Amino acid sequence: MILVRDIRLPLSAGEEQARAQALHLLRLPQSKVRQMGVARLSVDARHGRPKLVYTIAVTLKDEGEEPAYAGALPCVALRQEAQLVLTPGAQTLKTRPVVCGLGPAGLFAALALAQQGFAPIVLERGPALEDRVRAVEHFSATGELDENANIQFGEGGAGTFSDGKLTTRIGDPLCDYVTRVFLAHGAPVEIAWQQKPHVGTDLLRGVITSIRKEIEALGGEVRFNTALTGLHTRNGVLTGIDTTVGPLPCEALVLAVGHSARDTFEALMDGGLTFTCKPFSVGFRAEHLQSEIEKSLYHDAAGHPALPRGEYQLSQQVNGRGVYTFCMCPGGQVVAAASESGRVVTNGMSFHARAGRNANAAVVAGVGPADFGDDPRRAIAFQRELEARAYAAGRAGGPYAAPAENVVSFLEGRGELKITRVQPTYNRGVVPADLGSLLPAELTGALRAGLRAFDRKLAGYTAPEAILTGLETRTSSPVRLVRGETYECTQLAGLYPCGEGAGYAGGIMSAAVDGLRVASALVSRYHPAGD
Repeated sequence: MILVRDIRLPLSAGEEQARAQALHLLRLPQSKVRQMGVARLSVDARHGRPKLVYTIAVTLKDEGEEPAYAGALPCVALRQEAQLVLTPGAQTLKTRPVVCGLGPAGLFAALALAQQGFAPIVLERGPALEDRVRAVEHFSATGELDENANIQFGEGGAGTFSDGKLTTRIGDPLCDYVTRVFLAHGAPVEIAWQQKPHVGTDLLRGVITSIRKEIEALGGEVRFNTALTGLHTRNGVLTGIDTTVGPLPCEALVLAVGHSARDTFEALMDGGLTFTCKPFSVGFRAEHLQSEIEKSLYHDAAGHPALPRGEYQLSQQVNGRGVYTFCMCPGGQVVAAASESGRVVTNGMSFHARAGRNANAAVVAGVGPADFGDDPRRAIAFQRELEARAYAAGRAGGPYAAPAENVVSFLEGRGELKITRVQPTYNRGVVPADLGSLLPAELTGALRAGLRAFDRKLAGYTAPEAILTGLETRTSSPVRLVRGETYECTQLAGLYPCGEGAGYAGGIMSAAVDGLRVASALVSRYHPAGD
């Protein structure tokens, strides 16, 4: 793929002119082009005359010709696709490998294993996606929570009910491979070239189901409504596992349970494994009018039909503690993401069109091992305590209603909620509450300082109509299960910690890549029984 950057055009121009300019700069005839699209579009509002700044992605029919064109100008670069090449190892794997969890990490680990003939058994504590969606909709309508079928658990993992972002900072070449798999299973074609690709929760569901069906067609077996409950070991080696439906022989287990599998973490700790405490963050969801966010980002160009929905990412250090926005959902909604009875959790999601009136993002402050004496059980207990406080604060509004207040009210500690232009989207309803009183004083102070700093960076962030809904506690796993260079657990041979729940990823793309890396390690060591 060729990227042509820094194509600057007036607001009156559109994508067609940007494409034409890219072809002109490359001296490339249209007849050689297979695909072409906008990889990035921003606004340069300096010097009083806003300009649209495009990056155009071009894929040729003969990709072998791309390097010759890519060296034409400093603004032109070549992005080469990574290949996943696996070579089976010398040892025979006597039992089928087991993948625990069918989020992005488990899904891609299972896919890679299935493609290599290992016929993995995949355990997912929740139901298949169709049943999961029904359970989520039932909870939204009634407040009746299924602790194994919700926004955290079930086919696809927590990322299924999100914005479906495929952005990541890991810089791993396998990101391109993950993108190609998504495309092969029905993701929108533009994710191949967009700098900030997103699928949207509505389209992501079909992609996930399609990948799972490929795993099954290749000989893999997915067992829904089946959770891991314990391990069998002998002399420091894994020999089998216990599940909610009975034991299984197992000498290779990919542990990809997701960041909310607290009962699994605790069962493994009770069984003798030592987890470490890792950094995570807590806070709330901020909602603004999407149109106001775009005025702050795009200035006079706001509303231009060529521009994408405005996104932001803000951060500020406050007395050594990071305060930042996370998982920003343009045109999205705040959702009830509880997975344990009597506890309120918020999250955000967007459909592919991002057509909602509101923008939302988590506003969170970091906590880490020093806050909990490096005790992972204390970190988990801290999350649970905050969620229970949020449930109690919203209880007057019904089961799983959430506490909320205006940003200005939070800054002043008043606990007031005045609903004007921004209509809160949290689907179980909101109740006015003092969010600051639900958090430790140090975190409340850091979040207030962070919000004031955000307003200096993005005008209107603390506008009177903006609303905070709490609490957001599941930004990432609070624990890590240490693994070595071979991706195997340092405490137990045959156990492969993987993905976000094990402490090695954050988001759909990085979790999927970690699943591929773990599967690659397993394949390079073993070959399937019968080969």
